[in-house]
Amino acid sequence: MRDGEAPPRQGTLVAIGGHEDKQGERQILREVARLVGKGRLVVATVASHEPEGYFESYTRAFADLGLTDLVELYVNERADTATEATLKLLDGAAGVFFSGGDQLRISSTLGDTPVYRRVREILETGGVIAGTSAGAAAMSDTMLVKGSSAESHRIGDLHMAPGLGLIRDVIIDQHFAERGRIGRLLGAVAQNPRELGVGIDEDTAIIVRGSRFEVLGSGGVYVVDGAGVTRTNIAEAEPDRTLSIHDVRLHVLAAGDTFDLARRRPADSPSLREAAALEAGAGARAR
Repeated sequence: MRDGEAPPRQGTLVAIGGHEDKQGERQILREVARLVGKGRLVVATVASHEPEGYFESYTRAFADLGLTDLVELYVNERADTATEATLKLLDGAAGVFFSGGDQLRISSTLGDTPVYRRVREILETGGVIAGTSAGAAAMSDTMLVKGSSAESHRIGDLHMAPGLGLIRDVIIDQHFAERGRIGRLLGAVAQNPRELGVGIDEDTAIIVRGSRFEVLGSGGVYVVDGAGVTRTNIAEAEPDRTLSIHDVRLHVLAAGDTFDLARRRPADSPSLREAAALEAGAGARAR
């Protein structure tokens, strides 16, 4: 950065564990609305094969929070991502919200397309990219696609694929405590110990800015760190064997807690949302 040049604006990711409150306090949607401000929010319903009703439910939920400039983005095929009409939906957008459904449909339909590049541009110029359920899972570099819940992890019972790569070195799982997904997240980390596993409960989100995130919502966030693992049978046992993994580290975080992804540790710091508000106020005064 040259002398006198303004620092680049920092975008925000909001990864939601699914089933976020749309009628009560709406803490998470309220934060998305605050981040978008008076700008346009694009609701991407591409994760669903039958998207009817998704856009309408978010239109109603956000309208009560003062966010009324919403448009729907849906494409059937990858070819549709390059059309002028599709790309025009993203013009001037302050944020994109990915709804739930099938995360593999998001990554396979949008990955490395003009729409994907526009989404990254929105994030890199200070916008907000939010996703719930499948929309959160798709944000990862390495994406969890399928695996059994509510039981010990079986070595062959896990399917992963490249995600959108909006957050690096992290694997996100959703509906976490509600569907008993600790086993499959441990399996994902055993296969990819360089990456942190982040399990997010329903009506709970991580608000990511830079290398840190803050927890928001009514549930918990579970961070599985496999960097210190001393032994696992992931590469040697039969597919139907139960996973064995030693010396794995687990952090459990609640609303208001922050986590430093670079240091792989919980962080003692002011609320990231408060810091962002102060930063925005300082920028306004400077102008």
